[in-house]
Amino acid sequence: MSYRLANIEGRAALVLGEYYYDLETVSNGAITSDPMAALSFTSDLSKIYSGLADLAPTGKLADAVLGAPVPNPSSVFTVGLNYRKTALDSKTPIPEVPMIVAKFPSCIVGPDCNLDMRSDYSDFEAELVVAIGQGGKNISVDDAWNHVAGLCVGQDFSDRAVQFSSTPPQFDLGKSFDTFGPIGPVLVSPDALEDRNSLALECEINGEIRQKDNTDDLIFDVPTLVSYLSQLVTLKTGDLIFTGTPAGIGAAEGRFLRDGDVITTTIEGLGSIVNKCVRGIDHPHAAFVPEIFKSKISAAKK
Repeated sequence: MSYRLANIEGRAALVLGEYYYDLETVSNGAITSDPMAALSFTSDLSKIYSGLADLAPTGKLADAVLGAPVPNPSSVFTVGLNYRKTALDSKTPIPEVPMIVAKFPSCIVGPDCNLDMRSDYSDFEAELVVAIGQGGKNISVDDAWNHVAGLCVGQDFSDRAVQFSSTPPQFDLGKSFDTFGPIGPVLVSPDALEDRNSLALECEINGEIRQKDNTDDLIFDVPTLVSYLSQLVTLKTGDLIFTGTPAGIGAAEGRFLRDGDVITTTIEGLGSIVNKCVRGIDHPHAAFVPEIFKSKISAAKK
């Protein structure tokens, strides 16, 4: 059975249609209000969800303040160059193993949080995000979906000035600023989707489509990523995997985010997240212009 799990002002809730149901209430206290704890009860969530229509809702989703459905992950992994067409179009060799970069868990925020930019070189990356339910080690590809609590929409924001201010480039810190990991709007169990392996993905900035693809073009699909990571580290309940982004990011065209930009990221069956760019105070490397982007920035201004 399927479910849609939300974080409503810090409390776990199930979502059915336009309404939400406080999880601690509808489970008669069997499951606490902690959104992280709920990820350990996926079978119970499905059973409770199947009977929600007979229960009184807690409120309307439109009136709720949504937090990150997985607010405190232990680990957050991102995958680079994971869309086949993107690699072919850029004439980059198809990677033989997943390219894994970490995000610090402190960057995770809710679906409608503002992006706190600290330089003029902040970039966007629309991504399908996987949340681990039952953790494990050495998980097989065939068993991997059984370890997935749900899927959601994510943005893997990056500060390119920080990433390229050192030689060789260092990517983790530039992906991990506060607010650089919005996810949501809710966590959807894979069996709630018509085809969990083929989801249309789109990113708009101020109404202009900048990224558009489908997750069926992933080089390393969800089961492969879960299995691969589990061979190297023990995956824990609530760990997140940002599965990669398709073509169209700002760095490729020299078109970086600006104060006031509104980014809308949508994935089929999962919903949308909306993030507004707010230019904050400069970080120590804000004046650094990465050499590899100079010609692209000049071309974009013409």
